[in-house]
Amino acid sequence: MKKENELLFELRDIIRKLRAPDGCPWDRKQTPEDVKSYLTEELYELLEAIDKNETKLLIEETGDILFMLLFLVNLFEEKEEFSLAEALHSSKEKMIRRHPHVFGDLKVDSVEEIKDNWKKLKIKEGKKPESSFLDGIQKNLPALSYANSITAKAAQVGFDWESPEGVFKKIKEEITELENEIASGNKDDIKEEIGDVLFSLVNLSRHLNIEPEQALRKTNQKFKNRFKHIEQTLTNEGKTLKSAGLEEMDKIWEASKIRKG
Repeated sequence: MKKENELLFELRDIIRKLRAPDGCPWDRKQTPEDVKSYLTEELYELLEAIDKNETKLLIEETGDILFMLLFLVNLFEEKEEFSLAEALHSSKEKMIRRHPHVFGDLKVDSVEEIKDNWKKLKIKEGKKPESSFLDGIQKNLPALSYANSITAKAAQVGFDWESPEGVFKKIKEEITELENEIASGNKDDIKEEIGDVLFSLVNLSRHLNIEPEQALRKTNQKFKNRFKHIEQTLTNEGKTLKSAGLEEMDKIWEASKIRKG
């Protein structure tokens, strides 16, 4: 196989060909805003590949992310805003600068010291200091991951339950409040209470060292697999989803639980 740098530049040349006047009409129409949505989609496909831990799929999805990043850089190169070399140089310099305990003489005794020094270096570089202890968390994270991050950060200063049992109690309280709001029929209040229940569940996940976003992704896939089993079973019996009743579908669902996934 060719060296990494050769393949990198060959991929860049392919992108330039796609964007050329005689290239692909669809690729020529793409903008940075378009690439944002594609990157999000590709990222979740990569996360799924990581969950499955399938080497072939990981290679494919990692390649797709690299392609989209190079494609995005190429769009800015066309507008002469910055180049791939500038982006790579910036990243290289930042990583060296922010790891003085590796590339310099700084001595550290813990991961916490490394994190604290990272924050100081960011401020020294001109990054806006955090006005709140909870600042600095990426706002574009999926809601479950964001909730996990802000509660984990609050826990660093002791604002947290002492044990999962305390979180369980809170979950039960929130469910009771949700039931009361459902009875009242106020949609805005119901929406708020559903959020509170989800937020409490995120806290429980964190206490159990389980990333909630990944836990829900796994359950989503499990639901999909079992539902597909219902479809296939009904098809084998010459039936359709619409012709089968809930009781019949539920029976097949329960049977699917003994199957893997």
